[in-house]
Amino acid sequence: MLRVAGVQDPWWEVLPEQARQMPSELARIDAYLDDERFIAPWLGVFAERLGRPSIPVETLLRLLYLKHRYQLGYETLCREVADSLSWRRFCRIPLTSPVPHPTTLIKLMRRSGTQTVEQLNAALLGKLVEDKLLRCRKLRIDTTVIEADIDHPTDADLLEHGVRKLGRLVRRIKAAGAARRTSFRDRSRSAGRRLKEISRTLRWRTGQALGEIDRLTGEIATVARATLRDVAAVERNALRALGKRPSGRLAHLVGALAETAAGTRRLLEQTALRLAGIRTIPDRLVSLADPDARPIRKGKPQHPTQFGYTALVAEDERGFVVDHQVQRGNPPDAPQLVPSVERVTMLTGRPPGTIVADRGFGTAANDQSLTELGVQRIGLQRAGRPGKARREHERSRPFRRMRNWRVGIEARISHLKRSFGFRRTRLRRLTGAQTWAGLGIFAYNLHRMTTHSR
Repeated sequence: MLRVAGVQDPWWEVLPEQARQMPSELARIDAYLDDERFIAPWLGVFAERLGRPSIPVETLLRLLYLKHRYQLGYETLCREVADSLSWRRFCRIPLTSPVPHPTTLIKLMRRSGTQTVEQLNAALLGKLVEDKLLRCRKLRIDTTVIEADIDHPTDADLLEHGVRKLGRLVRRIKAAGAARRTSFRDRSRSAGRRLKEISRTLRWRTGQALGEIDRLTGEIATVARATLRDVAAVERNALRALGKRPSGRLAHLVGALAETAAGTRRLLEQTALRLAGIRTIPDRLVSLADPDARPIRKGKPQHPTQFGYTALVAEDERGFVVDHQVQRGNPPDAPQLVPSVERVTMLTGRPPGTIVADRGFGTAANDQSLTELGVQRIGLQRAGRPGKARREHERSRPFRRMRNWRVGIEARISHLKRSFGFRRTRLRRLTGAQTWAGLGIFAYNLHRMTTHSR
């Protein structure tokens, strides 16, 4: 059941004035969040009359800000709020009431989803435009990688993980009363033993190590195929039992088993291609825990290949992130430019006067489209070897000024990664990454607001 605000606590007035004061940043954000437009996104998440009373929305908003502003886990967040008078007052939790449990916050965030977070960001940007804090006369755009919360993947490790997960799911299905008489051999130890042999083989200093690793990887693939044969019979009989005795928990387990089996089959196909000498595999699966993560190459010497999602970030001249998009894989940069500028134009009511981006966005078609939208100054460097006229244009003083200003987006992305969780998403799948990035941007723009509203 929806609760917008909590009860007023008279005990705050008993405390001395010094104990009741909040830091200036939190005081400004507390006043800024007192707006009905931040309540509207949550109306579709909770029922108005049915169910147990929820955490007050004003408390939930402030807890999420603290979490992503200081990069805290849910348990640490609740512990710190309970221990701090200023944080407790900022979150509007009475002195006599307990802090919400971490699992409650986790369930609420899973339930809200990406749509609620998008509406929160849209409400905040709309309020910033209304208060004339966000003008967006200049815009710089770039893309970066948000890493998934997974280990560095290898074929052998992924297959061994698939065998272990399938065995665990079959045990849980049998414990739930389905497919009890279906024979199944858990080969987790067999696959794990070969994976340990691979780790010992990696210490070899001879040229035979790679051949031995391929041989052991092939053996793990054989173990995975045998496991899949047993899983097919378990899944078939579990579906029969599910038809006779419908159960939500059993249906969830059977669905997870089918999904994991499909992922393991795909890993076997990838492994067969790699053992055949084919190293480049399009749309490669790199995790069973996060199936939407993909390998991304951005040409960085320290991290040539990263695993996760691609994020587009658009920043205005005052440092506000006015547009962001999280996508699966590594789509080309150029087609993303014009839609981003159109979204910013709809937000502010007019096109930015200046647009700058790196060579990945620089095409003649983008220059023409931006000119048609009404952009006056375009600072897109072209890839390849430009002609004489283009070289003279890029060497002009106005263009060099725009190019130098563009470099600042790299610092902004680094700031988001260091201080607002943009380096690695702790939520899985594409929807989780979009939710995580959206909450980080929401916290960042609120924090940035405090520096311009003094």
